[in-house]
Amino acid sequence: MTAARTSTARRDPVLHLRGPILLGPDQELAEAWVADGRIRHRRPELSAGTEVRTLDGVVAPGLADLHCHLGIADGGGGTTLAEARQQALTDRDSGVLLIRDAGSIIDTSPLQQQGDLPRLIRCGRHLARTRRYLFGYADEVEPEDLPAAVTREAARGDGWVKLVGDWIDRSAGDLAPCWEAGDFQAAARAAHEAGARITTHTFDEATLPLALDAGFDCLEHASGLTDETITRTAEAGIPVVSTLVNVGEFEAYARQGEKKFPAYAAHMRRLHTARYDRTRDAHDAGIRLLVGTDAGGVLGHGIVHDELDELSRAGLTAADILDAAAFAPRAFLGEPALEDGAPADLLVLPRDPRQDHRALRERRHVVLGGRVVA
Repeated sequence: MTAARTSTARRDPVLHLRGPILLGPDQELAEAWVADGRIRHRRPELSAGTEVRTLDGVVAPGLADLHCHLGIADGGGGTTLAEARQQALTDRDSGVLLIRDAGSIIDTSPLQQQGDLPRLIRCGRHLARTRRYLFGYADEVEPEDLPAAVTREAARGDGWVKLVGDWIDRSAGDLAPCWEAGDFQAAARAAHEAGARITTHTFDEATLPLALDAGFDCLEHASGLTDETITRTAEAGIPVVSTLVNVGEFEAYARQGEKKFPAYAAHMRRLHTARYDRTRDAHDAGIRLLVGTDAGGVLGHGIVHDELDELSRAGLTAADILDAAAFAPRAFLGEPALEDGAPADLLVLPRDPRQDHRALRERRHVVLGGRVVA
């Protein structure tokens, strides 16, 4: 859960939301109220002189980004805390009001105290195999040190640990798992013993069975899904955080490595070509898809709507996309949506995003903690 946030002495107006209010993919209210930072399904008792502001439009929960990197600069390296705050504001103003940070170079926990920023759940720092990831991004360790590193990052984060499961193996000239099966199992065991969940960065097909066998709780990117691992992932109830904007860059990565690593380049192109089919197959098999942008480092912030457009190209309906972007991530992280008494983190839209996901781009208001912020 997110940390307590700084309160303010200034009293905000009560908001009267004239909906529909989307409580779930198939559930709605005609109207609701926002008072003291929380949504109320019934009109609250108002003292004389209370300012009431009416907002008309379709009301949806704030969007979630479950693979976001606050604190990593464009092109790599850590940011200042002030720069990380600006990244969070950019995401907020795009409608993202809940972030699971999937690995940061700096300690972003002070941002959790700033009530004008999206609610933030941190993974701590990436854990990667020595010299098997982007330089300077991760805490790089060898297998014998991995369980202790997982335990440490579990304590630093908010109940999540992120392992880099595969990357290019320069000796082989292609993508390959960074760890043996026993290493994945030891990492998952250490995370669970520390009371945390563990997820893994994975592009390569061969990594997925290792993570599934080990009992990982989530999969990031998962561009290497096959018919077999789609079935296994669906049966295990493990969600996939889709990052199709990132996977769309695989052709560029292939060109960069083609001269020195032709097998790697060909592999990345195969994954790129299959990205929409594999995403649609995963969804059709019942895998819970969760929206993530991979913003930070290579990609800029504020790109959630580009990710939603990619899900549409993969064949998901507008209702599916809204679920993947708002309802399902909140349920997975144990964060409320628009239940009575929940924090009022919501979007007011001119039309129904269940009919056209592009309505989420057309926000009339962004409300965070009961306050209109954008």
